[in-house]
Amino acid sequence: MLSLTSETPTPFHRIPAGAKLGALALASAAIFQIPSPALMALPVAVAAALYLSCGLRFARQGLRALRPLWPFLALLTLWHGITQDWANGAMLGGRLLATVALANLVTMTTRLEAMIAVMAKLLAPLRLIGAKPGRIAFAIGLVLRLTPAMLERGRQLGLAWRARARRRRPGWQIVLPLFLTALDDADHIADAVKARGGIPD
Repeated sequence: MLSLTSETPTPFHRIPAGAKLGALALASAAIFQIPSPALMALPVAVAAALYLSCGLRFARQGLRALRPLWPFLALLTLWHGITQDWANGAMLGGRLLATVALANLVTMTTRLEAMIAVMAKLLAPLRLIGAKPGRIAFAIGLVLRLTPAMLERGRQLGLAWRARARRRRPGWQIVLPLFLTALDDADHIADAVKARGGIPD
């Protein structure tokens, strides 16, 4: 599976996970309050500057991690170009790019264990209704951990399909292999969790 945390050391690695998640929440709320497309360039520039402040190697890693976002931005551009609503398109595209880039920055500089610990604390009030915050936080952490792995697995299956088939783009043919690999990964994760004492409460 892929590792979300960058091995390139940065000053952001030393900031506590709770502080980064709180700053991300405030920044996201502020981004959605920006009233004009011209001002929307500011948070995008700030996000780019934060990446570059950690070095070119880290910035390139962040850019690669944002690769799945580009098709959505292309669709937004195409749609708002057809409707001639460029201002609204720039607003939506800027919000999407800035918030996802900042969230990715937090993910790249925070260990998964620290993220799960923060989420477990935030979900602690759910104990009053009988829920187990530790297990919920663990499940959220698994989603964060496995999503990029599944995207990468889908990309690999797509490349394999192109190498063996005449059609350049894969279709429903890779759905079953992707589903089976997801089940296989789930079995391995379940065995690993059992070997370590089970899911924390």
